[in-house]
Order: sequence, then C-alpha cells, then structure tokens
Amino acid sequence: MKFRPCIDLHHGRVKQIVGSTLSDEQQGRLTTNFASDQPASHYAAMYRHDGLYGGHVIMLGPGNEAAAAGALQAFPGGLQVGGGITAGNAAHWLDQGASAVIVTSAVFKDGVVHEDRLNELVRAVGRERLVLDLSCRKRGDAYYIVTDRWQKFTQVTVSEQSLEYFANHCGEFLIHAVDVEGKCAGIEEELTALLGRFSPIPTTYAGGVKNLADLYRVKELGLNRLDATIGSALDIFGGAGVTYAEAVAFNRQEGC
Repeated sequence: MKFRPCIDLHHGRVKQIVGSTLSDEQQGRLTTNFASDQPASHYAAMYRHDGLYGGHVIMLGPGNEAAAAGALQAFPGGLQVGGGITAGNAAHWLDQGASAVIVTSAVFKDGVVHEDRLNELVRAVGRERLVLDLSCRKRGDAYYIVTDRWQKFTQVTVSEQSLEYFANHCGEFLIHAVDVEGKCAGIEEELTALLGRFSPIPTTYAGGVKNLADLYRVKELGLNRLDATIGSALDIFGGAGVTYAEAVAFNRQEGC
C-alpha cells in the first residue's frame, strides 16, 4: 500500500473542496476548505522530488487546462489526469506528460454504461493507460457510481460484478467516497472493505482520511491491496491531521 498525492483544480487554482457541494456552486454555497497561492506545477515538482508516482490531477470543471498541463509537464510520467477526458482528447493529455487518463462521465450516458465509448477509449490510449473513476455515493444499501462532478447518480453500483467487468477495460480504478470527501471526518469503512475484497486491479481509495491512523485503517480494511490519497487533512493543503512529511515517510516505510 502507498499514499498517492493529488492536485485538485478549480477555476485554475489548486483547491480542496467538499465534493458533495459542487452542485451548489451556482448558488454560492460551494464549500472550499483550501485555495492555494501556489501553481499546480509547484505541487507536481514536490511530488517528483519525493518520488511520489501515480498521483492524480483532477480538473473540476472548465478553466483548468493550463494549470493541469503545467503540473503534468513538471512531473512527466508521474501523474494521472482526469476531468472532461474523452476519446477525442485523451491522447492530447498523454502528450502533455500524463501517465494515464482518468475517465468517468465519458463512458456513461443516461445513467448506464456505454460499452462502445469504453472500447473507444481503450483503443485511443490502451487499457493500461486508462483509469476508471468509479467514485460513488451510498443510496440504500449500495454504493452507486456518480458522474458529472459527482452530482448525477448512475444505475450502476460498485460491486464484485461491476469491478470485475470494468477491470477488463482499464489498468486501475480511482474511487472517491463522495459523501465523506473533503470532510476530514474519517473514511468510508464499508466501501474500503468492499474494494479491498473485490477489486481485481490496482485501486486508489479517496475520501475522509483525517490522520495517519486512517491511512493504516485503509491498509487494514483494504487487506493491504488499496492505495490511498489524502486531501484536506494534509498540511500542504491547509490541514492539521497529517503532514506531508509523514505521508512521504509512510511510503518509505511501506517500501514504496
């Protein structure tokens, strides 16, 4: 298991946002935990220096393309990129230096999987350079994949069967527990255990990690098979729960 870093971009700036409030942006009720004065490339260079490969750059809406490109160019081959990725532009982002592209909305329409779109993406970049973002929210007893900046529920749940199906089309999963994302209130333990038990390919869990104990909890519940990312709790993003130095040291301890 390892810690994977992140760079979340909103209106061209590095921010940490409570994911479930993205739908409130037009009403001025978007909850922002942190907004950086440093460019995205600053964080990418830091990750490169510390050998933190496999992190992700997420573009939350339009106006983030230049910042994302700057981050990728500061750490060529070290970061994945997501947000508005389609079969038509995926190759462009690989050319910018991304190690892989992260996709959700492009493979869903009207709440269901469109296998033709999924296959088109695989043809465009190759299975091993495609990461599927299966970020989800709980409704009833199941976790449903959500799209469009985590606001629209699909009809597809995260389950043993769906993980097996999607694993045939990509190299990795990135899965945010959207209901706890950005709240620094603890991980979604049920989802973490589900992913550890059933995901057949490398998977990064994100959402709610508030301290080092939570990182070890992901390791335990995920059967040492999941990686994890930390956002709002990290000191470089204004948090008080985990220092960046501690996260780097965790990877060193884990032999990563």
